[in-house]
Amino acid sequence: MPARILIADDHEIVLEGIRTLVGRSRREWEICGEARNGKEAVEMVKRLRPDVGVLDITMPVLSGLQAAREIAELGVSCRVLMFTMHESDRLGVEVRESGAQGYVLKSQAARDLIRAIDYLLAGNTFFGAPPAHVKPEKDKPNPGTLFCLGFAFAGA
Repeated sequence: MPARILIADDHEIVLEGIRTLVGRSRREWEICGEARNGKEAVEMVKRLRPDVGVLDITMPVLSGLQAAREIAELGVSCRVLMFTMHESDRLGVEVRESGAQGYVLKSQAARDLIRAIDYLLAGNTFFGAPPAHVKPEKDKPNPGTLFCLGFAFAGA
């Protein structure tokens, strides 16, 4: 039985690109539905029961993050992969909090989208590498730590 993939984006060119990429990469997958907004995506998940939903984060009516929360509350086996052009150091946290199992930046889709769907189908998560210009939170100095270190080095 082929893996069933639902795609949701408010831009036709993006939907067409995902369709083409999936069609060229995995014959054993099928696009079972296409939504143009988050509300449609949630309704299609209820009706079509896809294995993976690839949702744009920024869509009209209901955002991809809000749709992911609603899909998580349905208790269905659909795993959600967020697809976004937004690059921020907070993105991974927001996606995890939404109940989604991963995200791929649109700028890295040619390299990561198929691999991410493979990961989700295998029951894993996929949180792509952050863009080079985004500094991870753990590397940012903590003002409290710097304050204490200042005292330690001053001999206090």
